[in-house]
Amino acid sequence: MKLWALSDFHLNHRANREALSTLSHYPDDWLLVPGDVSERLDDIEFAWRTLNAKFKLVIWTPGNHELWTTQEGDEVQRGVAKYDRIVDLCRDHGVLTPEDPYPVFSGSGQQVVIAPLFLLYDYTFRPDEVGDDQVIAWAAQGGVRCSDESMLTPDPYASRIDWCHARVDATIPRLEAAAASNDTILVNHWPLRRDTIWIPRIPRFTPWCGTRRTEDWHLRFRAQAVVSGHLHVRSTRWIDGVRFEEVSLGYPKHWSAERGIDHYLRQIVPAPAPRRIPRF
Repeated sequence: MKLWALSDFHLNHRANREALSTLSHYPDDWLLVPGDVSERLDDIEFAWRTLNAKFKLVIWTPGNHELWTTQEGDEVQRGVAKYDRIVDLCRDHGVLTPEDPYPVFSGSGQQVVIAPLFLLYDYTFRPDEVGDDQVIAWAAQGGVRCSDESMLTPDPYASRIDWCHARVDATIPRLEAAAASNDTILVNHWPLRRDTIWIPRIPRFTPWCGTRRTEDWHLRFRAQAVVSGHLHVRSTRWIDGVRFEEVSLGYPKHWSAERGIDHYLRQIVPAPAPRRIPRF
């Protein structure tokens, strides 16, 4: 029994949708899906029908794309209402969400709490010298403006910052209770630490990547591993003895169809052996 992770399916892209259908079967294993399945509810339902046939259990956390209000039928579902609608859809298909009790994974001779998180961002992943009122302009000077600014509405919260802080405040006591007796696997779409972010093509995208309030959570809440997506730059990093995994598939240009989608599954538990780097 293994725990796998893969995120950022972006099923509005035909190549990604077709690839998901070709994923092998892992009937004894669990799958973490840290967000960005699609903006569309029908794509999300397609993902759950497909993955439930291949895995024993699927666990989802939302990304920014799920929360977008599009021009394709979701106009009346904004902010929390859109999120709640997707949670209901997940429950219809037996997919666990951040609103459900944290499950305990007991495979491979160990017991660990899986904590799917929904935390958003508060623009604090920016240089210290850039002020709150300067961050959007600072990013724009580098040619970056996130589509969330027009497509991710925080209703009924006044701002995405307020929504983020409410989510962080509500999550802390749940993690404290979980970590009181078990190690954890923390799963969030957005990275929990700035120093795990490497996006050389768009370095000023970081304000939309998380919150400084979570930067000690890997230690505070006894994480064996921290799993995230969002960046479309897969990586494995070790910080304070904790493994940080970026597990996104991304848009078709970000992965190789020749390798197949199974190549991009990341094994979380049991921890895989370190990969050898060939010498040339």
